[in-house]
Amino acid sequence: MNITKAIASPSKFLVQTDLLKELGTHGKVFGKNAYLICDSFIVEQVKQKAIPSFIGNTSAQIGVFGGQCSDTEIEKHKIAALDFDYIVGIGGGKTLDTAKATAHYLVKPVLILPTLASTDAPCTAISVIYNDDDTFNRYLFLSKNPDVVLADTQILAEEPVRFFAAGVGDGLATYFEARACYKAQKDNLILGQHGSMLKPSLIGFTIAKTCYETIKLHAAQAVYAVKNKVVTPALEHTIEATIYMSAVGAESGGCAAAHAIHNGMTVVDDLHGAQHGEKVLFGLFTQLVMEAVPKHEFQEVIDIAIAVGLPLTLEDLGLKEFRENEWRKVAEIACDSNDTMHNMPFTVTPEMVYSAIVATNAMLNDYKEKHYIHS
Repeated sequence: MNITKAIASPSKFLVQTDLLKELGTHGKVFGKNAYLICDSFIVEQVKQKAIPSFIGNTSAQIGVFGGQCSDTEIEKHKIAALDFDYIVGIGGGKTLDTAKATAHYLVKPVLILPTLASTDAPCTAISVIYNDDDTFNRYLFLSKNPDVVLADTQILAEEPVRFFAAGVGDGLATYFEARACYKAQKDNLILGQHGSMLKPSLIGFTIAKTCYETIKLHAAQAVYAVKNKVVTPALEHTIEATIYMSAVGAESGGCAAAHAIHNGMTVVDDLHGAQHGEKVLFGLFTQLVMEAVPKHEFQEVIDIAIAVGLPLTLEDLGLKEFRENEWRKVAEIACDSNDTMHNMPFTVTPEMVYSAIVATNAMLNDYKEKHYIHS
């Protein structure tokens, strides 16, 4: 039996200050006219810094992102971008996923400039599609990774600390999920030519591990750069980990329980205000409980989370009341056959997930009480 292992990544990844001012220069190789899908808060900066970089016979038009990466939003931008040469996404994860999906359906090149280092969205060939009510819908597997990803370190240094921390939370899960997939030789997130998923590669797993080691070394120091809106080497290293290594490590190494539990958690109304990476972190803690990892490994993840200011418990995430039926639904969704829970190296049932969620939250609450940590 032939087993295909694979790695996927953007064609080009740049880390530099003030890349927004060079957007037109990096895009002109793809054509004359760019359609820019932008978060509303960055539109004025784009007009002032990016639009002047479209010189000569090049031009750009801005389309403002509506707030949700849904089929409705993607369709809106598909219509607007029909006559443009290439697509650019500028903003947070959902904005970038919308830009990638729009380019995918129109079969056009896509450039990505993240304003947050909070998810894997900038580099992957996947768009996470939500329903208009913010609940998870599906993973949309794209024909290719972004053509260019521009990590403007000054913009990323100015992101809210909470979003930076959420990126660390998402990045922390990369190694542990890839480890589970690699151990079991289950699927990564790369779609093969016949529609089947491919297997984790050694290089994908190694990048995932390097992502964790980089975060462990630099994230606690990097958070002070973000708090003061300055660029430091520690921040640059962490950005490379949370944007590139986390994405390539997850896509090529595979996801497992942490992200599946996150997807289940999207049905809990109280948690709609929580960031993707915050919920993924709780999913990671739950995965570690299901794996019965050594205490020092669990402790190390807690220490990193606390150092960057991440929430730990469900109450920290915004849960007002724990309702058993609601969390059993979370566990059921997390074990959906189309999600990544099946990548764990053992059979997982909704009952196991529910029990692990309850135990995880109790452990984290107890840890906070013993160490006098306040929300």
